[in-house]
Parts: sequence; structure tokens; C-alpha cells
Amino acid sequence: MVVPKCWLSSQIGTDLIPGRDLRPDDTPLGILAFEAAAAMSRLVSLHFSMSDREILKLRSDTMRSQGVAYLNSTDQALLLRLACYEFMDDLDRAAATISRVGSRCRGNLTRDFARHYTVLKAGSADLDRLGIRLTKKGIERRVKKMEKYIAVTAKLFAEVEVMDELEATERKMVERWTRYSGPIPLQKDTILGSDSFRLELKSQRHKVKRLKDESLWAQGFDKAVGLMAESAFAVFARICVVFGPFVPGLPPVLVTDRIRVRFTQAHLKLRLYPKFSSGPIEKRRVAVDIPMRNSCPIFGAKASDPKPDMNWTKALEAHPDTVGVAGMALRYANVILSAEKLLQSGVEECAEREDVYEMLPAGLRSTVRSKLRDSWRNRGPLDGSLAEGWKEAVARILAWLGPMAHDTIRWQEERNMDRRMRFHTNPRALMIQTLHLSDREKTEAAIAEVLVGLSCVCWYEERLRGSLRY
Repeated sequence: MVVPKCWLSSQIGTDLIPGRDLRPDDTPLGILAFEAAAAMSRLVSLHFSMSDREILKLRSDTMRSQGVAYLNSTDQALLLRLACYEFMDDLDRAAATISRVGSRCRGNLTRDFARHYTVLKAGSADLDRLGIRLTKKGIERRVKKMEKYIAVTAKLFAEVEVMDELEATERKMVERWTRYSGPIPLQKDTILGSDSFRLELKSQRHKVKRLKDESLWAQGFDKAVGLMAESAFAVFARICVVFGPFVPGLPPVLVTDRIRVRFTQAHLKLRLYPKFSSGPIEKRRVAVDIPMRNSCPIFGAKASDPKPDMNWTKALEAHPDTVGVAGMALRYANVILSAEKLLQSGVEECAEREDVYEMLPAGLRSTVRSKLRDSWRNRGPLDGSLAEGWKEAVARILAWLGPMAHDTIRWQEERNMDRRMRFHTNPRALMIQTLHLSDREKTEAAIAEVLVGLSCVCWYEERLRGSLRY
């Protein structure tokens, strides 16, 4: 695979270049515009996630954070492979949509995208024969075009919902008018409401029609799929450039100073990379004030090399001893966020800590109560400095545990792809920065320490406040 030093981009054949007028036989997307916009949002998000800035953040901040190092792993190469697998899983999901929508296209590249994409991942694609040229400016231009389409299509989606609500109200009013059988029949205009309602509905329909003309709704299949297909090829090549040195099995990449790009056969073993991706990750000490170990059970067995037909979701399956496999990631994240709230609110909200305990599974709740009994047995006299020490200890733990809880919630929301979130184009959270891959035993021990510490702080503060009343 040959790629330029900067990003990647291309000019697809003349019948596939986005931005041109529709051909007479190019059918508009129609209702499939929302599915296409969701796939575009994945591609744009991946494009931004693969930028030098985000990759530097991944390597310097995310993978070296205290929570990831303590609960997940300090093996940088393993974390990079996991990040690559997740990016590829996202790209495959977008490619599945492109293939599904592309089945109704007439162009060679768009109609047979699934086959071309599989050949590309095998490292033997010949993009010259497909008429594809990759340039940095071309990719940036197409990303901006997709951002525009996504924004307008997302607005269309919201306005269609508003119009559906207004039309449902209108239908109920008409039904009421047709069934009205009182002694004094009401006029239809009275039942349907004032002129303002009819004007509002008419205005909403006009707004929806205008947005349909400006969004993907009115774009042809070949035009929209061609735009997504070229972007998917470019994102995959960028993944190979960034993760190729650390993930065996990705197609080899040759970086040239020329703008033009072509894919070479994998057996040539050409591996030149941009300055940012050259060489292994340097070994730096992780600044954590707690014991580290590099044996957290992220995987039960060694991950195999990537293959063109590899199931990336299955490759991301973790060891049974992790929080995610136990199905506790979201629950523990909510417990941690509640603990943060208690620490910030102080004694006024201490009564709510019982609600936090109810969120715990039976085993962890028993552990916390056992630790609390030991603390109460040895609590000693009232000591403000001791309470302050507990508070500082809890704050230190939450300083690295809290971000992982927030990222867990964010990761889950983004992966659920709800009706609003699916049109977002910002870089998304990665599994490696969440509690899903965390060692369950160490995670539960940290949560127990936090809850015991908060209880001791609350006990001392309540005791002090009670003594001041007398």
C-alpha cells in the first residue's frame, strides 16, 4: 500500500466524484439518507480520531493515565493493538452500511464496494485500476462535504420529528371532528384550532421540504456511496500508517513524497512511515503513586494477527476476570460518579450514601460493610485531621478512577448510537480508557476504599456537627 506523507485523499472516477450533478439514472437516497448520514458520521469521526493530535493524545495521555495503567495494563503495544481493533471495528460497521446502500448503485466501485474493501484489507488492492488518486486536499475537501451533509441531514431528522408530531395532532383533531355528535356541532375550523396551528404546520412542511433538497435525502446513490467509499479507503490506509508498526498483519505501507498514491502487493514488504509513527513507543515511567503490574487479564489468550475477514468485535472480547465481562462496567461507573458527587457536596448529602450502597452487588456490599465495621471498631476519638486525611485519600483515588467512570458512560452512550448521538462526528472514547477492560478485583478494591473513606469522613463530620449543637 502506498500513501502520501500527510493524510490521504483521492479523486474517484468521473462518475463517482461527489459534488457533480446527478446522472439521469442516479436515484435519490430518500429515507436511506439517515442511514447514510450515520455511516458518514462514523467515517468523519474516524478521520478526526486518526489525526496527529488525537494519536499523540492517545499515546501520551490516554494510554499512560493512572487509571488505565493500574486497572487495565501498562503494556503499550497491547493497548495500541486494542485501539487499532476498535478503530477497525468502527470502520467495518461503516463499510457494512456502504455495502448495503451501495447494492442499489450502478457504478463499479460503489456497487462492488464490499469486494473492493475486502481486497484492500488483504493488501492487494489496485486503486489505479479503480481510478482512485489519493491526496491530502482531496480527503479534507470530502470530509468537509460529509460534515455539511451530516449537519443538514441531522437537522432534517429533527424537523421531521417535529412535523410528525404536528401531523399526529392534526389527525387527532380531524378524528375528533368527524366523530363529534353533540347537540351543537362544532365547526371544523374550531376543532382544528386557530390559524396559527395551520400556519405552523404549513411552515414546518415547507422547512422539511427545503432540508430534503439540501441534505442527503436528494443526493443520488452513486454520489453518496462514492463519497463514503473513497473515505473508507483513506481511513483504512491511515490506520495502517499509524498502527502498522505495532499491529502485525496490517498491509504494508510505502510513504512517498509524491501526492499520488497507489496500493502495492503485500509481499513487497515496503514499510516506511511518517515521522510521527516511526519506531516503537519509548519506555517511560508511568507517574502513579500506587503499585503497578502488567498482568491485568485483558485477554484470555494472545490476540491473533489481523485478517481481511477478521471479526474485530470478537477480537475485543476480554478475559472473564474483567469488569466488562462481569457486566458491571456501567454500574460501577455510576457508583464512582455518585461517590464524586458525595465528596464534592460534603456532609449535607451524606445521608444519600445509603443509596450508593444499594447500587453495589452483594459481594462488594459485603466487603464495604466489613471494612466499615473494622473502621468503626477502631475509630477512636473525634479527630479533624484524621477526617481530612480520609478526604484527601478518597480524592487521590477518584482523581484517576473518576475519569475512567466518565469515559465508560461516554463510551456506552456513543456505542448505543441513539437517535441523536449517531450523527456526532467528534472523536469517540476508546474501550481501553474505560472500565470494561479493567481488572475486576482491583476495581472493586478501589471502589471499596472510596466508599469506606467517604463513610468515615461523613461520620466524623456528622459527629462534629452534633457536638457543636450542645
